[in-house]
Amino acid sequence: MVQYRQPRFDAAFGALSDATRRGVLEQLARADASITVLAERFHMTLTGMRKHVGVLEQAGLVTTEKIGRVRTCRLGRRTLQEEAEWIERYHQLWSDRFDELDHVVEELKRKERADGRQKRK
Repeated sequence: MVQYRQPRFDAAFGALSDATRRGVLEQLARADASITVLAERFHMTLTGMRKHVGVLEQAGLVTTEKIGRVRTCRLGRRTLQEEAEWIERYHQLWSDRFDELDHVVEELKRKERADGRQKRK
């Protein structure tokens, strides 16, 4: 099997593979938030939330800024456009395959009905 190395994809899909991280992105889409606020919202320790934010930050999906003792998180500049296009290509491929399968099934049903009529005669 051919292996394709796309570190950006790996980082993005890895970051998105966790429900908490997806929730953090949804929260940050509404408003910037501190690590403390995010930890409270997701009922976890500060250390746990820092790790989740770190994964999102490495993927470029979140940026953080420390002012005094508060680290504020916001959505990063990186979009998921390339990943969405990659997913869409596979969606289209499978959609086309299922359309072809539908045609085969319809043809088989048509032949079956025709054969049934011929046997009754």
